[in-house]
Amino acid sequence: MDWHLLTKSILVTTEKNMRIYYFKGPVVVFGLLFPLIMFLTFFIGRDLDLILFFPGFLAMMLFFTASSVGPLITPWEKREKTYERLLSLPVILESIVIGDILAGAIFGAGISIIVFAACSLVLPLSVTSLPLLVLAFILGSVTFAALGTLLASPTTDNPSNIMMLSSLVRLPLMFISGIFIPLSQLTGWFFIFTSISPLTYLVDLFHAALNGDAVYPPWVDILVLIGVTLVFVWSAKVIQRRNLVKGI
Repeated sequence: MDWHLLTKSILVTTEKNMRIYYFKGPVVVFGLLFPLIMFLTFFIGRDLDLILFFPGFLAMMLFFTASSVGPLITPWEKREKTYERLLSLPVILESIVIGDILAGAIFGAGISIIVFAACSLVLPLSVTSLPLLVLAFILGSVTFAALGTLLASPTTDNPSNIMMLSSLVRLPLMFISGIFIPLSQLTGWFFIFTSISPLTYLVDLFHAALNGDAVYPPWVDILVLIGVTLVFVWSAKVIQRRNLVKGI
């Protein structure tokens, strides 16, 4: 395998995705406006501790921004007939998948870091562990960018179908992941049910980095996010390769 060519094809794919898809309407609405509106709706008029809930808000922002680019790329390119053209170049499927993930991860991490920096100016936020905070941004952005790429893998050239599927997956994950109810307050079956969501572990990792009140040890959050990322990437590659074999 020519690693130089592989790296170059990944970077070219990533740059192409960043240039074309960052400012598309669905990315702006579902990646930026939606999590902000949800957070304001939850907090306006309620006497809640912003510091306690801020790690959940930051995880939600990263979750939606990182996973909003991927669902648009593949169906859009299939509709415009550029997906096949890309594969006809010296580019392998793995380069396309990784390039899509990197584009989503850079978008998610970039926007979320800006939001965190802006909120730090108006809220008395503290950082318990800077390495954990950096790791949470990196792992969270890659994990949910991989989820976005996986959601784009079904056989359709209609972006609206994928965005609908994306909403059906992301909204339930948001509500069961300890964003609006702290994990420390959940017990019994509610806690077990929440533990199914990979977003829960990003929320918990942000709690460890910012407030030092995580429920799980940080190494558990990290291992779960890495494992889930590998599953998402492998699944996206398998589904897209199967579609290519079938000619769809």
